[in-house]
Amino acid sequence: MDSRTALTLSIGVLGGVAVALTAEIITVPIWVVFLAWASFFFVGGGPTAWVRSVASNLTGVVIASASLFAAYLLGGSLLAVAVAVGVGSALMVQASWVGLLSTTPAVVVGFASTVSTVAGTGNDVTVTTISHPGLVAAVACVLGASFGLLSEYLATAMTAKSATAPDGTPATEGNPA
Repeated sequence: MDSRTALTLSIGVLGGVAVALTAEIITVPIWVVFLAWASFFFVGGGPTAWVRSVASNLTGVVIASASLFAAYLLGGSLLAVAVAVGVGSALMVQASWVGLLSTTPAVVVGFASTVSTVAGTGNDVTVTTISHPGLVAAVACVLGASFGLLSEYLATAMTAKSATAPDGTPATEGNPA
């Protein structure tokens, strides 16, 4: 099977699994899972990309949580939010000086995922339970990168060539494939 078809099938099936999983078992926003999944592929795929994507996404989650909490401490006005998010945005770019976090868009995915989780759940960053939007976004980001790695692994498995010779017999040293 060609690689595009294999990736189409693995992402299609796992996309459905992700929806069911986040609706019933690990209740995190599916849009964050898909954003983190895309981030995994954006940073290059493979186990190294899983680490880079998760580290970058989680950095964005931390910066967003800190920015939103600073806005809260500053009174929560539009000006306070604008200043806090502006500083947070600058910090996201500065994070790219760290090699592991050099893909700024993957940091932005974590930031945007946290802000959208605040909007989507109605919980703000002052919540001190397991429903904290930063924690929810962080779990969804790790889940999304994991789905990315799994979808890539499954696609690779579906494209693996069997070791057979042109006549269909098993390949051997005397009968190369």
